[in-house]
Amino acid sequence: MLLSDLSLSRRLERAERDSNARFVEARAAVSPDVGAGWIDVGGTYAMFDGVESPCTQTFGFGLFTAPSSGDLDTIERFYAQRSAPVFHEVSPIADPAHLELLASRGYRPIEFTSVLYRSLDGDLAIAAPADSVARPFQGRVRIVDADEVELWAQTSAAGWSDVPGVGPFLVDLMRVAAVRPDARLFLAEIGGRAVAAGALTIDDGVALLAGASTIPDARHRGAQLALLSARLAYASQHGCDLAMMGALPGSGSQRNAERNGFRIAYTRTKWQLSTGTRA
Repeated sequence: MLLSDLSLSRRLERAERDSNARFVEARAAVSPDVGAGWIDVGGTYAMFDGVESPCTQTFGFGLFTAPSSGDLDTIERFYAQRSAPVFHEVSPIADPAHLELLASRGYRPIEFTSVLYRSLDGDLAIAAPADSVARPFQGRVRIVDADEVELWAQTSAAGWSDVPGVGPFLVDLMRVAAVRPDARLFLAEIGGRAVAAGALTIDDGVALLAGASTIPDARHRGAQLALLSARLAYASQHGCDLAMMGALPGSGSQRNAERNGFRIAYTRTKWQLSTGTRA
């Protein structure tokens, strides 16, 4: 039985850390003018993907080595040189010293993420939500071909089209995600029309599920459950023993994941350096 301990947290955070680093490398390849890059500071990856990008942050602080002021100095210089804000995604299982250290330097918590995982041993059956009106999926799920990157990116972004202000920005992010050599991209189709998208990356036997969305007029038709089932099966067939994902605490995404065998490993905190608190 897997337990939510330091070993599991390191494994999950390493998978997400490494996945974000691969994204930044893809950005550097397709948009060199952004100046994207990352550094390793004692196991903490500080990543820059542009000033406004949600990928501009660190993963792993205080989890692989004891947190120190020297490490923070290095990380803060990295972002200051790029005129970027400083964010840290921190596991609660990290060395407790990180709490006092971050607070003493002017950081404040701004966001929480439920980190969920499930074993890929045994039955991978997916259950429809008990409170859902979803119908059995009448379509197919497939991995996209090399010449369908734009279709996948547009479909994934279209799933957020009812959220104001995210359109062009999200399409750009998805285009970068789609050209990563380590990404496996999935489409759900109904009647030959792409209606939902999802992705996964694999790191040391951990499948990180991300990029899932369904276009508004195709929701409640089982597309996301079909995508989840296909990705879990793919991960299991390719040597993974764990799947993981992140969700807003208490959200529908979290509840659906829990209904399908995922457990909350812990709740991660995002910390932000307050403007003007460091030179």
